[in-house]
Amino acid sequence: MIDFSSLYHRMANTRLAHWSSQLPDQLDALFHQRLHGDLPGYLETVRHLPALPPGKVNLQHGEVSVHAENPLPANVSRHMEALLLKLHPWRKGPYDFHGVRIDCEWRSDWKWDRLVPHITPLENRIVLDVGCGNGYHCWRMVGAGAGLVIGIDPTQLYLAQFLAARHFLGNHWPVGLLPFGIEDLPRNLRAFDTLFSMGILYHRRSPMDHLLELKSCLRQGGELVLETLVIEGGNGKVLVPEGRYAKMRNVWFIPSPDALKGWLTRCGFHRVRVVDVSPTTTSEQRSTDWMRFESLADFLDPDDPTRTIEGYPAPRRAIFVAKSG
Repeated sequence: MIDFSSLYHRMANTRLAHWSSQLPDQLDALFHQRLHGDLPGYLETVRHLPALPPGKVNLQHGEVSVHAENPLPANVSRHMEALLLKLHPWRKGPYDFHGVRIDCEWRSDWKWDRLVPHITPLENRIVLDVGCGNGYHCWRMVGAGAGLVIGIDPTQLYLAQFLAARHFLGNHWPVGLLPFGIEDLPRNLRAFDTLFSMGILYHRRSPMDHLLELKSCLRQGGELVLETLVIEGGNGKVLVPEGRYAKMRNVWFIPSPDALKGWLTRCGFHRVRVVDVSPTTTSEQRSTDWMRFESLADFLDPDDPTRTIEGYPAPRRAIFVAKSG
């Protein structure tokens, strides 16, 4: 259904060689047993995207983009935009493919700019992005020189969006997206140099177990880059929402930065640092023509934007960097 052969080949020459030999059967079973959504329709949309001449690719600044020397004819541009809109909603971005700008819900480039000065440079590193969405940050990791980037996300719409991006950016980059959750990875891989987990921890019923899962994917001395919701307060301060948080059903634990530092240390991470704490603003997360559902402005108290609609503290996100023991 989808050609993953270039990813298998790249993995075969790394510490992921054993996993690469298992992947074809694993993916075949997944597509037969856990097919959901409208993946065949999504893939049909991707197949109808026009073949365009190569252009100048940008993976290093702001929008992930590609532009040929000459602008597209208006009818081709309109056709491309109509097809890409069939893959709505676009949550992570922004992208620009030959002048068709995809203004996604999240300004994911802002998060990248906040974290990248604080992490070990990615040149030639093997990187895993857990819960990568459509892969926007995976492309930025490649632009930062990573030797191989694997994104995992079980949402098949995001896989189709990644394939649409790859259609325009080219298939020669060392990056792939697998429709997996972290539970689908082999146990105790101990293979990745850097692992990103951004916007995932608060969706886990057992955050400590999730931190141990992340650690099991890293080689000894590998680096975790963790971004998650936090609340203000000292060590031991944790918010456990009753019902929804910011209209989300699946938010289980929101710790203070000090509390999460303690969790990371207890799970065997060391040199734990909090490198950024920032409130989420309605400029960074908002509804657009490419994500027409409710967004952050709808999740906040209209009379007090420092609180969610349920009365909890408004979203605040922190970035942690830690080493695996």
